[in-house]
Amino acid sequence: MTRWRPQADALFQEAIATATVPGVVAMVADAQGLLYEGAFGLRALDAPAAMTADTVFWVASMTKPMTTALALQLVEAGQLQLDGPVQDALPEIGQLPVCEGQDEGGVWRLRPPRRPITLRQLLSHTSGLAYEFWSETLVRYRKAHGLPSMGSGRRAAMDLPLVFDPGERWEYGIGIDWAGLLVERVTGQRLDVALQDRLLGPLGLRDSSLAPPAALRARLAKVHQRDAGGVLAVTPVAVPEAPEVRMGGSDLHTSGADYLRFLRMILQGGQLDGVRVLADASVALMGQPQTGGCPIRPLRSALPRVAGDLDVFPGVDKSFGLGFLLLREASPTGLTPGTMLWSGLANTYFWIEPARGRAAVLLTQVLPYADPRVAALLARFQRIVAAG
Repeated sequence: MTRWRPQADALFQEAIATATVPGVVAMVADAQGLLYEGAFGLRALDAPAAMTADTVFWVASMTKPMTTALALQLVEAGQLQLDGPVQDALPEIGQLPVCEGQDEGGVWRLRPPRRPITLRQLLSHTSGLAYEFWSETLVRYRKAHGLPSMGSGRRAAMDLPLVFDPGERWEYGIGIDWAGLLVERVTGQRLDVALQDRLLGPLGLRDSSLAPPAALRARLAKVHQRDAGGVLAVTPVAVPEAPEVRMGGSDLHTSGADYLRFLRMILQGGQLDGVRVLADASVALMGQPQTGGCPIRPLRSALPRVAGDLDVFPGVDKSFGLGFLLLREASPTGLTPGTMLWSGLANTYFWIEPARGRAAVLLTQVLPYADPRVAALLARFQRIVAAG
């Protein structure tokens, strides 16, 4: 398929031999189809099943671009506005306070936000909603108020306060989970049904679901965690099978080939194999800066067993579009300006490179997020692909 296949194969074989990952799937495609496909290692270290190209992964925050696409479909249809108050359709989001920490007596300092949240802010992470993975304040708040975890599948897990007023800065967070609730409210469909009817079905993504049936779960790779010595073992992490709410920011299960079809649709301006799911103008917005000048700042881990620091390509000029991080200049790994990318908690990664007309995925199931060994593997893979 490519002249650099031997280099890529050797890279991933080495990763398995050195226990960098238990298993990995990597794929590269252009608008016409597949350029590279590789599957190496095991789906789980406690079972003999080999990693295969059709293995299903929990891709966590790689769900966000798909939920973003659903929201933009509703904008195209005139059912939502990017800059209208979200609380008009979703009143409960307007009840979330801004948290300014605790006073000396431990009392939480909460106040109403100075302005309402917009859909554009939810999709570009400028709404004030954050993740506790990178916020010690939210870690303490969740514990103090007895809120369930984001992985519980309970609606109350989303009732975290804002950590700044909408539009005042960029911070990665649960805004697209709220956008998923907005999609449900406007369409009258559960999010998993809306995603199937409006995106997955039309694009022919048969191995993707927010609510994976038994046939997909049978091909699911298990999540692994490193111990203090760096040794990997299976850890009990799973999206609930019957949650109270489907999370539009984190619940997707998919195969590499399926997700690559979604990325190819973005490469082709909203259509794939003659089926259009987004207007070209909507895809263009996804790939344009939407943060109003707010810089993409590094976030420091508050839960290091789950997620490391979030600082993608330190020193590289970047912004956030709708659902994607955007590179404004070349990365040290050879990605070109205009590249759109993001990742998932269990170290799943993708990028879309319009300048080269290519997209790629690298899928593992390892915690914590931003694991240095997996990050180094990703960087080496990007360099190989960039040179090809």
